[in-house]
Amino acid sequence: MDWKVVAIWAAIGIVAGWLASLVVGGRGSVRYLITGLSGAVVGGYLAQQFNISPNLGNEIVDHIVIATPGAIIVALLARRLF
Repeated sequence: MDWKVVAIWAAIGIVAGWLASLVVGGRGSVRYLITGLSGAVVGGYLAQQFNISPNLGNEIVDHIVIATPGAIIVALLARRLF
């Protein structure tokens, strides 16, 4: 895997995790990254299942829009379980 792709997904994960933390609370850049990346998986799966595609004109923004609700779901589930 190309390092640029990894860096882009890490940045998307951090932004999505940070946005999710604004909604549900929390702090810590590692937690943002973990929540955001796992949220990207959850959000991507749900978007695919419900045929949702934001098409906002920028692929990275589209990914953040998909990953953020997924990160919120992951954060709420983690809070509920732990």
